[in-house]
Amino acid sequence: MAKRMTEEKTLSVDDTLAALRAVGEATRLRLVALLAESELTVKDATAILGQSQPRISRHLKLLAEADLIQRFPEGSWVYYRLAEGPEGQLARGLVSRISREDPVLAADQERFQAIRKAKAEEAAAYFAARALTWDRERSLHVAEEDVENAMRVALGDKPFHSFLDLGTGTGRLLEVFADQYTNALGIDASHDMLAVARANLAKAGLTNTQVRHGDVYALNVPPRSFDVVTIHQVLHSLAEAARALRPGGRLMIIDFAPHELEFLRDKHAHRRLGFAHDQMERWLEALDLDLEQVTDLVPGDDTNSNLTVTLWLARDRRIVTDLPARDTSREVA
Repeated sequence: MAKRMTEEKTLSVDDTLAALRAVGEATRLRLVALLAESELTVKDATAILGQSQPRISRHLKLLAEADLIQRFPEGSWVYYRLAEGPEGQLARGLVSRISREDPVLAADQERFQAIRKAKAEEAAAYFAARALTWDRERSLHVAEEDVENAMRVALGDKPFHSFLDLGTGTGRLLEVFADQYTNALGIDASHDMLAVARANLAKAGLTNTQVRHGDVYALNVPPRSFDVVTIHQVLHSLAEAARALRPGGRLMIIDFAPHELEFLRDKHAHRRLGFAHDQMERWLEALDLDLEQVTDLVPGDDTNSNLTVTLWLARDRRIVTDLPARDTSREVA
């Protein structure tokens, strides 16, 4: 079945019947109920539903052919999630009308939560093993809470529709702005970090947020599709971030001011030792972005061993009205 634009809000009679036929089977309905809450792999679904891998794969294939779900390859795994288009909306509506006390779905949910707990424990172990490295870097600059608060102040408190976080790491920014966006996507190159992020987002109960494995220097996202994009210490993806912005969208860059801490290059994979304001403004200008605000967060103990975190907020200068009409109730101010 041909894919349709996610902006489409309605289905034809034929497409509606095709979607209902696809979900009108016990195993597929159970899968849809699980996927309405979280993404899953075939291995996850096999463990939860107690069915064979070929059988689960066949049901997922039928749901995908009906555009009810989407598949996202990630290394040797493939993650499945409900589609964002009208078929996915139809599926969510059906699931919302099923009793959560149904014994079959309740048992599925119990097994699903057990799998989530196991994954969260694995993610915690990975993060704990790297805690010393992370703590050493964090000790060099202002507290993460101060950085997050400054970001919220810079972006303001008005809601926006879509959020893209590049180099999402543990998914922390997806949590920070969860009360403002309608849907969000985090991208990172580390499979281990994505496991941590998935565990964190599950713990926070965020079902409108996804994380994906990907190359932030060659984004596999539609152009002009996000209202707000954040880049945290992956500045070489600046051009890709600009391409992903909707006209009038905003780009938030978080990185260090120029410094001389060479060990960050050797031990923490920093490619550049900070960025100057005028240099950043030139890069943004070349990408047709207007620099609107710069915030320097200087550590209280002003020594040569400390780092200044800088926030640059830029806006795409294209006119918003060159996009097709859509719901603007939760748009960028």
